[in-house]
Amino acid sequence: MNALFWLAAAVAVLSTALAISRPSPVRGLVYFVVSLLAVAVIFFLLGAPFVAAFEVILYAGGIMVLFLFAVMLLGTGPDAVATERQALRPRTWLGPAALGLVLLAELVVALVRRGAAAAPGGMVGPERVGLALVGPYLLAVEIASMLLVAALVGAVHLGRREEGEPR
Repeated sequence: MNALFWLAAAVAVLSTALAISRPSPVRGLVYFVVSLLAVAVIFFLLGAPFVAAFEVILYAGGIMVLFLFAVMLLGTGPDAVATERQALRPRTWLGPAALGLVLLAELVVALVRRGAAAAPGGMVGPERVGLALVGPYLLAVEIASMLLVAALVGAVHLGRREEGEPR
């Protein structure tokens, strides 16, 4: 399991670096989704399947769709059509697909070998996560939610156009 952990960590670091270095925000978001999936695999390998599922559903699913809508709203104009056509080429998806296949193979190997129940610290269920979030980490959770609201307000403010401004 140690090798699987390091492989997932390498995929997470590589996809995050690629997300930061891509000139196109859409390509960066696709690599960022792969990075979040790699973190979910790491959580699964550490014995927290609930947190892994939470990571996939909440972050890779919901928040990334919100980011994609924000990029689509901010990226309108004559260049947006050319960028969208370039994003639809199969060559654009080879890197994220390869990293995603590595993660899928890793997850299959982990499930076949011994599953998440034999993780080093034991299984972390929803009850322990909930008690931690409303217990000792309540302040951190509330601060993170306020930061997300501030980021959303900032994105709306930056994306707002005046009436006479060109799109």
